[in-house]
Amino acid sequence: MTIKIKNLHFKCIIGILPFERETEQKVIINLSFKYIFTKNIFINYADIANYVTESMKENKFLLIEDALLYIQNGLNSKFQIKKLKLSIAKPDILDNCEVSVTL
Repeated sequence: MTIKIKNLHFKCIIGILPFERETEQKVIINLSFKYIFTKNIFINYADIANYVTESMKENKFLLIEDALLYIQNGLNSKFQIKKLKLSIAKPDILDNCEVSVTL
């Protein structure tokens, strides 16, 4: 089975520029992963979305890359997932484009 979470958005502190450390900015998370479904094993996608949101808000990452690796490690240790694809975008950081980093 594959779970996809698209356009999970919220505001958090992320970035290295002085104004990014003071004011929350919008981020957009897209992720997907595979898992083996059985009657005894299923993954609650709300738990995944909450874990990602809370991790981003609590840790106030300097770099998107650090956030990606932290979330990857957390999801891999908390849930039985395979082939995680994860992207974090900062849609408002530049006036003429959306910036994202993908794992």
